[in-house]
Amino acid sequence: MIPLPLSTIAEITGGIRHGPPDPVADGPVTDDPVVDDPVVEDPVVTGPVVIDSRAVEPGALFAALKGERVDGHAFAAGALAAGAAGVLAQHPVDGPCVVVDDVQEALGRLARAVLERLPDVTVVAVTGSAGKTSTKDLIGQVLSGAGPTVHPPGSFNNEIGLPLTVLRADAATRHLVLEMGARGIGHIAYLTGIARPDVGVVLNVGTAHVGEFGGRENIALAKGEMVEAVPPGGTAVLNADDPLVSAMASRTQGEVVTFGRSPGAAVRAADETLDEQGRARFTLVTPEGAAPVALRLHGSHAVPNALAAAAAARAAGLATGAIAEALSAAVPVSRWRMEVTERADGVTVVNDAYNANPDSTRAAIDVLVHLARGRRAYAVLGEMAELGDSSMAEHARIGQHVARSGIAGFVVVGANAAAMAEGAGQVASWTGECVQVDDVGAAVTVLRERLAPRDVVLVKGSRVAGLERVAEAILAEDGR
Repeated sequence: MIPLPLSTIAEITGGIRHGPPDPVADGPVTDDPVVDDPVVEDPVVTGPVVIDSRAVEPGALFAALKGERVDGHAFAAGALAAGAAGVLAQHPVDGPCVVVDDVQEALGRLARAVLERLPDVTVVAVTGSAGKTSTKDLIGQVLSGAGPTVHPPGSFNNEIGLPLTVLRADAATRHLVLEMGARGIGHIAYLTGIARPDVGVVLNVGTAHVGEFGGRENIALAKGEMVEAVPPGGTAVLNADDPLVSAMASRTQGEVVTFGRSPGAAVRAADETLDEQGRARFTLVTPEGAAPVALRLHGSHAVPNALAAAAAARAAGLATGAIAEALSAAVPVSRWRMEVTERADGVTVVNDAYNANPDSTRAAIDVLVHLARGRRAYAVLGEMAELGDSSMAEHARIGQHVARSGIAGFVVVGANAAAMAEGAGQVASWTGECVQVDDVGAAVTVLRERLAPRDVVLVKGSRVAGLERVAEAILAEDGR
């Protein structure tokens, strides 16, 4: 973050400065009336803005958020003791602080003001129903070769995470790569009000969170708020393969650049193949030329993400050859997203347990089938959350997809995923085994009883399922 005195942060956030400032003596302090009083300076935030007191560094600003279970104000003293320059709080604490009505809203105002002080930063923002984090990670790695780039791992894509990401930028930053999520109409508009994108990327409109939105058309309305925020002179990067996304071209003032597998896409893939590990090889084709790409990410569904990253990097000024080279060097950054690990006995575990929706789950199953050619394959699947009235039908369809894939075994975890087992049972041609269990521990037991050297296991579910623990437990066995 750029250095800012607490008094300036108070002005920006509409807060009130409380607490003692840091005294800095200009020479020795004595009782001699001839000696001037000590010069008192306003504490200056020079470090990061954090919401976890354990992450405090000297000069940091600690934002004391109130959660359902934890109140950050209880950790303010510890944050100051660890070197924080001050606290952003909703009531005075014992030490230098800025008191605001709402800490979360204040973070947004502070992030917007900091970004306004960094006119040379190019903001690249990504949204979509699936693939946001992976695409953000690719864009960040590609742009890093062209200058200092802020692109944190993980999904910092909401009203708290996005401001914290913006506040990592400083005077040296040239590219700021942001992920924007939404749980309803207006959410992305709020986030773009904090950080207006110079390059806005929309990946797809799928069924993730359809229960909260009430239909894919409403999802499209929400995701399109991204391109509505792109200013004249900016670039809207749209998926040519998704009709609901390509239709967003009429909603932006910026230049429209399309990506995808469609022959008419401005940035597209040609001669696409998969190697034995399920990693894509293709020729990146842009209006300026073509170059080969060999991805290190697993699955053909990584190709659209890579094309979106290429289109965004091109809009930021990178050449086709440099983009292709950077894409080929890019590695997985965020945890539990198609992490492929092999045990000592040859058992391969695909940990894709960060989240799940019908589209991403089908794609993960297809990767499992490709990786397991000539080997036994097992899928451990949990609930796909926030699907609303379509939940049972979507879970049943996934079960059918698993059964048609011909894998050896299928473990369904949790009552909310039970329809997957029912769907698998509807495919008469499937000869594999389907086991339904209540929890993670039972799933691990089932796998321990069945896994043999060289088997391949996919683990996937929404965050509420916590299935990363299945992958971790199986890997910890290490074949013993």
